[in-house]
Amino acid sequence: MKMIRICCGTGCLANGSALVAEEFEKLIAASGADVQVEYATKRTGCLGLCEDGPIVTIMPDDICYYHVRPKDCEAILNQIMLGEPPIERLLYKDDQGQRVTSQSENPFYKQQIKIALRNVGVIDPVSIDDYIEAGGYEALKKATTMTPEEILTEVETSGIRGRGGAGFPTGRKWRTATSYDVFPKYVVCNGDEGDPGAFMDGSVLDGDPHSVLEGMAICALAIGAKEGFLYIRDEYATAVKHVRKAIADAEGRGILGDSIMGTDKELHLSVVRGGGAFVCGESTALMQSIEGKVGEPRAKYIRSVQRGLWDHPTVLNNVETLANIPYIIKYGGEYFASIGTEGSKGTKVFAMVGKVRRTGLVEIPMGATLRTLIFDIGGGIQNDRPFKAVQTGGPSGGCIPESMLDLPVDFDTLKEYGAMMGSGGMIVMDDRSCMVEVARYYIQFLCGESCGKCTPCREGLKQMLAILTDICEGRGRMEDLDLLEDICETMKDSSLCALGKSAPNPVLTTLKYFRSEYEAHIKEHRCPAGVCTNLTKFAIDPEVCKACGACKRACPTGAVSGEPKVAHAIDQAKCISCGSCREACRFDAVLTKGRDDL
Repeated sequence: MKMIRICCGTGCLANGSALVAEEFEKLIAASGADVQVEYATKRTGCLGLCEDGPIVTIMPDDICYYHVRPKDCEAILNQIMLGEPPIERLLYKDDQGQRVTSQSENPFYKQQIKIALRNVGVIDPVSIDDYIEAGGYEALKKATTMTPEEILTEVETSGIRGRGGAGFPTGRKWRTATSYDVFPKYVVCNGDEGDPGAFMDGSVLDGDPHSVLEGMAICALAIGAKEGFLYIRDEYATAVKHVRKAIADAEGRGILGDSIMGTDKELHLSVVRGGGAFVCGESTALMQSIEGKVGEPRAKYIRSVQRGLWDHPTVLNNVETLANIPYIIKYGGEYFASIGTEGSKGTKVFAMVGKVRRTGLVEIPMGATLRTLIFDIGGGIQNDRPFKAVQTGGPSGGCIPESMLDLPVDFDTLKEYGAMMGSGGMIVMDDRSCMVEVARYYIQFLCGESCGKCTPCREGLKQMLAILTDICEGRGRMEDLDLLEDICETMKDSSLCALGKSAPNPVLTTLKYFRSEYEAHIKEHRCPAGVCTNLTKFAIDPEVCKACGACKRACPTGAVSGEPKVAHAIDQAKCISCGSCREACRFDAVLTKGRDDL
């Protein structure tokens, strides 16, 4: 049997993978009895290398094709049927320019170890049979033969820490919940992934929903819960659809519902769609939302494991944490703990986006360096531009400069340097990224997402946004930098929840590592990156210009003039400093000037 796996993750779907799958299915149906080789198609979740989709994998031949179009399907089927060599033009070209056949030879995948993503891109996410065939629910079956204490011990031995951002030890959280003799107890999955550029949890829910349900069921056995909720971001329509089907299928097979795999234990799961607010990713705000209340956080002097949903003990873990649990129970906590670092065990999934050549979904051992992620796996910076910074941990994360590329990626190291791992978002920036504008962007995002319940967060974000906007628009003063730092420290010390406490990170790290950019904005009325339009003028270097006309064609206002073979020029009266000319120029002939330089 030849299996044709078509990636139907969000990125590949956007590039037309559904049409590819339909074409394969049509051609196979039309081939009928004349087919010499039996083959079938399978629509899978995200394979990770999003920008090179649609991706098609032929198994068991281990041939991986990229940028597949419907017109390529017939040639691929003929190659399979006739046993011909792989179609070279559809193979991946590695960093040396050589075509590679299998996924394992692709530099994007070489250093990855997939645990949370073990089934994503491999199985059909809407087929419970496919999940079971891949070893699914074996861990749950094993857990039904274990005592709650044995399950807790295994999870504690693994050393797994919560993948939602805080990094709290999962085993300790579960054990604390068991110490309260109050029932009912609840298990909750946090799938309210709201970070800009992040799609880790959504990809797991889309591509392997049963692994999350299995993790929740194991948790329920450990703490004595009979009911659970999956709180899923409202925009994740496919995830909601796949999870609801997975719940129905698992209950239909007697795996969940009134009996967990034939035992006298029960677990009823249901989906709650997110309230559309970033703050609802915070544990207590999330639980308020599930209860039908306004999603606002509460003070943490009472933990959710003691009084969570409806004031009953509640264990909340994020999607990735729960997807790891079946693996830990199946293979043992010690094996999981052998991967990663002393304080950060196992692997971590990242959504790597931005100015990196190979964007996508990545799972690496804890402790791998940022350089490994960005340059070995990601292939370095687009168009060979200089690396400037990487922003980790979502809107509340920090910006890490080039001098720290060899930092290991784990919970404690990133926190030590003012950043955070967060849920796993990672945005790579080149020299054309303005770090002041980056800080302003994230503060603007958080300002709109703050629930407004506590004064330090509500007012602090507004004031920081006003100051950063002034700096980006040329009205900044040097004393503003000290004021920004004062506001940041106040917010960290006195905000009610993690949103307010961590919101200053983008500002503090950019002030610490890129202070010269702030000073250039204020003292010289110049944006070194050429991003802030009020402080930027563009000019064309006649000595470098090739008169190719690319800048002229890209300019939206007709500010660029020039004839073929004659150096072009920019009419400053018409220029709106959008930077389109600079982006279009392949020869770096467009110069960036300050507001007062021209």
